[in-house]
Amino acid sequence: MEIDLSAERLIVAERRTEKIAVEVKSFLSPSAISEFHTALGQFINYRAALRLKEPERILYLAVARSTYRNFFTRPFPRMMIEDNQVKLLVFHPQKEEIVQWIN
Repeated sequence: MEIDLSAERLIVAERRTEKIAVEVKSFLSPSAISEFHTALGQFINYRAALRLKEPERILYLAVARSTYRNFFTRPFPRMMIEDNQVKLLVFHPQKEEIVQWIN
């Protein structure tokens, strides 16, 4: 299994002294839970592949602020994020800025 680190939705960068990778998810489908299942599965697979290829790099799942507020704060998604130790990056799409890092 390989990850295409140059893929449009997976961005590599540095945050202070940390090497990070960011998987950006749009959640545009009418079924947020279906999008969530796909995003969570991909995140887990990407994180495992990164551990093999670049173990020093930390993976974050990036979601828009509205998606975070409307979906990720619900009990089930919040529990799954905690159980699977998903690091989140919440961003404001119009301003193109990060509004919250959630470890």
